[in-house]
Amino acid sequence: MSADPSQPAPEPSGDAKAGATPSPGLKAALEFGPLLLFFVAFKVWDIYVATGVMIGTTAITVTVTRVREKRWPVMGLVTAVLVGVFGGLTIYLHNDTFLKMKVTLLNALFGTVLLAGLALGKPLIKTLMGEAVHLAPEGWTKLTKLYIVFFYALAGINEIVWRNTTTDTWVKFKTFGLPALLIAFVVVQAPVIAKHDLSEREPETEPDA
Repeated sequence: MSADPSQPAPEPSGDAKAGATPSPGLKAALEFGPLLLFFVAFKVWDIYVATGVMIGTTAITVTVTRVREKRWPVMGLVTAVLVGVFGGLTIYLHNDTFLKMKVTLLNALFGTVLLAGLALGKPLIKTLMGEAVHLAPEGWTKLTKLYIVFFYALAGINEIVWRNTTTDTWVKFKTFGLPALLIAFVVVQAPVIAKHDLSEREPETEPDA
């Protein structure tokens, strides 16, 4: 996600200061740029050139995020590793099945990690999202459950698409279908965040003596 759908808390001076959260435009470019370049490379050349482009651009976006925010993005880093491994296998073995399966495994992995954290009473989505939002404990639990369903749903949908359609159709799904599902998820999770967002609450003040 990578996956993701949360909006960063407002930062003064945006791009002007080191370690700042990227501006909305840069954030969108970092998240969707590799996908769009992957699609263009696929249309101009083939799936294997497109895979190489995705490996390179994903590594660049993670590095840029690390430099700007002074931390490694957990989901982005895991995504980059899996893109490198499965993308590398795709190119080396000349078999695009590995790249297609990567989407399934990545989302299933995120869903399983969050499910394990929930079972242990630790809403790991809070760690993944960093300082993007500040929720009450009940809000983190609800949001974690939503993310678990979302990640497993993406894994299942990807399996159905790549196993039953052409590579061209799957590439279109990956480039446009997955972001569309992400936007839909943002709409679904927004009420939960709004209801439990601590940053929107007025700080309590002591009554005058």
